[in-house]
Amino acid sequence: YNQRGQLAWLQMKREGYEADKQDIIVGVKIIAPNGESSLKTYNLTTTRDDIHVESFKWSEDGKSIFFIAPINGTLQLFSVNNPTSFNLKKEIVQITNGDFDISSIVAQTGNTVIVSKTDFNHAAELYTLDASNGNLKQLTHVNDVFYSSLSMCKIEREFVTTTDGKKMLVWVVHPPNFDASKKYPTLLYCQGGPQSPLTQFYSFRWNFQLMASQGYVVVAPCRRGMPGFGTKWNEQISKDWGGQVIKDYLSAIDAISKESYVDKNRRGCVGASFGGFSVFALEGLHQNRFKTFIAHDGVFDFRSMYGTTDELFFENWEKGGAYWEKNNAVAQRSFSQSPSNMVDKWNTPIFIIQGGKDYRVPIEQGQGAFQAAQLRGIKSKFLYLPEENHWVLSAQNALVWQREFYKWLDETLK
Repeated sequence: YNQRGQLAWLQMKREGYEADKQDIIVGVKIIAPNGESSLKTYNLTTTRDDIHVESFKWSEDGKSIFFIAPINGTLQLFSVNNPTSFNLKKEIVQITNGDFDISSIVAQTGNTVIVSKTDFNHAAELYTLDASNGNLKQLTHVNDVFYSSLSMCKIEREFVTTTDGKKMLVWVVHPPNFDASKKYPTLLYCQGGPQSPLTQFYSFRWNFQLMASQGYVVVAPCRRGMPGFGTKWNEQISKDWGGQVIKDYLSAIDAISKESYVDKNRRGCVGASFGGFSVFALEGLHQNRFKTFIAHDGVFDFRSMYGTTDELFFENWEKGGAYWEKNNAVAQRSFSQSPSNMVDKWNTPIFIIQGGKDYRVPIEQGQGAFQAAQLRGIKSKFLYLPEENHWVLSAQNALVWQREFYKWLDETLK
C-alpha cells in the first residue's frame, strides 16, 4: 500500500510457471454512483517485454513507483509515473545504467533514493541516488579498509554468437594484475536458477573476485533462460534443459578460448543447482574441452528428481509432464536429456558437493553422480554437508566449501 491506501503487487500470468514474466499491478478502489465499490487494476509494465520486476517501492507521495529489474546482465533502478491515474500516460524510465547492480531500494524522499549497490568486486554498500539524473553517491564505506589490501579484477563484456545466430552477453573476469601475454587456467561458470539473472552480484559463495584472485579467468555467459533479454530468451530453456542452453555454454567457452591468454589445456567448468546439472550434462558432452568439473547440488537423474523434489509443480512445468507419459513428446524429450543417460561418455575428474537437507535437489542426485563417476573409474570426490540445504549457510561450512573448492582446482587444473 502507499500512504493513500492504494495497492500494488507483483503478478505472473501462468499457474505453475515460477519464472513467468513478473509485472507490477496496481489496484484502485472505484466508487460507483450507487455507492458500490470495485477494484480496478492496471498492469504497469506489460508493455516492456524485457522487464521482469524483482522488487518495487511506492514513492513517498504515491505519484510514482520505483522498481528493480534485470536488464542486459545487470540489475537497474526504474520508475513508472502516474501509477494510479488510469487516464494518464505511464512512462517507464530507466534511472541507473552501468556495470553494477542496484540490489535493493531502502528509502526515498523527493528526488533522493537510498539504494544498495554491488558489483563483482564489491559487496553491498548504501548509496544516495538522484532520481532526476541517476547520479550515485556512496553513503557507507563498510569494507573500504579491506578493499585497500586487495587487487581488484578487470571485468569485461564480451558478445558471443550462438549456434542459432543470436548475440549472447558473456562476462569475463580477469585475475588481478592481468597480463594478456600470459596463459591462464580458465573456468566456465554455469549459473543456477535455471531462470535466474546473471548480473553484477557479490556472493560469499560463488565469488568471481575470489576465483579470479586465485589466478583463474572466469567466463560467465548470460545463456538462454535468463531474464533481462526479453521473454523469448528467458523461456528458451523450459522443457529443453539439455538443448540450446548447453550449446550456449559451449559457444561461450569456445569463443573466449580463442583469446591468446586462455590456456586451452587448463579449462574447468563449475556450477550449482541448474549450474550443477549443466556440469553433469557437459561432463558427457564436452568432447575433452575441460580438464575438471565441480558440481554443487546439481540435478543428475531426472526420474529420481521428479519423484523426490519438494517442488513438483516446477518439475511438471520444466519437463512438460511426467516420465511415464509415453505419448507426451515434450516430456519424453525432456527426460531423455538427463545427465544420467550420458554417463558412458564421462571421462573427466569431477568434484561433487551435496547438502544433506537439500529438499529441492535431494541427496540422491549428488550420490548418484558420485557413484557413477566412481564406477567409471574417474577421479572424483564427494563433499557431504549434512546440515546444509540448497545453500551453504553456516560460516564454518562455507570455509570448508571454499577450501575444498580451490584445493580441487589446484589438484586438477593448475
